[in-house]
Amino acid sequence: MSTQFAIFIISWTFVLVGLLAIGGFFMFRKFLKKLPKEDGKSIMDWEEHYVEKTRHMWREPEKLLLEELISPVPELFRDVARQKIASKIGEIALSKKEKKITFDTLIEGYILATPKRDHKFLRKKLEEKNIDASPYQTLFDQ
Repeated sequence: MSTQFAIFIISWTFVLVGLLAIGGFFMFRKFLKKLPKEDGKSIMDWEEHYVEKTRHMWREPEKLLLEELISPVPELFRDVARQKIASKIGEIALSKKEKKITFDTLIEGYILATPKRDHKFLRKKLEEKNIDASPYQTLFDQ
């Protein structure tokens, strides 16, 4: 066996192990989200619950804004991001006993559902739309 072929086989082995590890990591994360908590429902069950309970509360402008806000998320993960953010928005709307999803509730839910590194995109988007972000400063600081 030539040295080049041996290096190729070893390299290919590392690539395969790396890809399997990455896939396993994401599958394990999803498995953990599906495990039931103390109340008998998993994180994903609660997300689906809030989305279904508030589906009728969404108006077209809010839907379009949500789509615009999740647009930087890679296509592969966009459905997961949409589900997580929409469920947080729904949870907030239900806790406030709102009849419709409002702009403020949408922004609050987006801030609470996304990691801090994504908040800069939201600030930029609010600035583009000439919307003052100062009322949400306490949420950004959490």
